[in-house]
Amino acid sequence: MKNILYTLTLCLFAGIAFSQDAATAAPATAKSGPAMQLASDVVDYGEILQNSDPVRKVKFTNTGTEPLIIKNAQGSCGCTIPSWPKEPIMPGETSEIEIHYATDRIGVIMKTVTVTTNEEGVSHVIQVKGNVKVKPAEESVPAKQASLLSPAKKSGPVNQ
Repeated sequence: MKNILYTLTLCLFAGIAFSQDAATAAPATAKSGPAMQLASDVVDYGEILQNSDPVRKVKFTNTGTEPLIIKNAQGSCGCTIPSWPKEPIMPGETSEIEIHYATDRIGVIMKTVTVTTNEEGVSHVIQVKGNVKVKPAEESVPAKQASLLSPAKKSGPVNQ
């Protein structure tokens, strides 16, 4: 009796497992209201030299049905400063957020920028990463020295 019950249970689970169809992706439809779609949620500075170009840009699109307004964008520390468009982004339009990182600080970059919009209950987090390397010292040109082959300076008469 146990073997029959075990076999029936096994067949039941096998039937359920094989009867499931692969999930089909529903076509993307515009969300009611504003909707921000970031082109990337990671800004990678890579290996960057100290005091080099601190600006990177993140593109985004309003995939919603109403104007998108960025209320605030806040860096996780004072060395990461975002700037964003203050005017509404209309449905279907694309714009960008600029992220300035203080590249005078040497070392690994692991920061975030949190973007708050007029989307209901949604905030977007952009990761900022990279590594700031020490800028090589600039070689200075040595001062010009007199050549041993050049004629010696003439000096005036020596009074004794």
